Amino acid sequence: MDLLTGTYDCKVDAKGRLMMPAALKKQLSTILPDGFVLRRSVFQKCLELYPMGEWQILMQKMNKLNKFKKKNNDFIRRFTAGAKVVDVDVNGRLLIPKDLTVFADISKNIVVASAINIIEIWDKDLYEQAIDDAAIDFSDLAEEVMGQDDDDDGIS
Repeated sequence: MDLLTGTYDCKVDAKGRLMMPAALKKQLSTILPDGFVLRRSVFQKCLELYPMGEWQILMQKMNKLNKFKKKNNDFIRRFTAGAKVVDVDVNGRLLIPKDLTVFADISKNIVVASAINIIEIWDKDLYEQAIDDAAIDFSDLAEEVMGQDDDDDGIS
């Protein structure tokens, strides 16, 4: 799968359906028929939409965890809690299940943002707050994560 790009302001209708942005649908066109998994984010009050192929890769990694260790079982249970298989319908809409809407405080106005190989779905106000909060220390974070000039994996 190609890496995803873009941030889009969208609306959710009264039934909890999101009209996928045309530019995003175009990027996902080859994998739309495979479906997606929608789940709670670990670190933020948002949702993560995994293309089915990306979800399968992640589940294969998690399947290698020793399930006779309690912390591994606890992690798997909590990571997959509330995960739902979802599809984009023929009209280009994605239904966000009610329990996930409640978790992410999704109202009418949302932001759909690419995050490399997955898509984040945010309530618009919470997204803007998270971006504003992160702006304060983003330069320090960028230097720490990406500014490793002594490591071949750093991008500089």
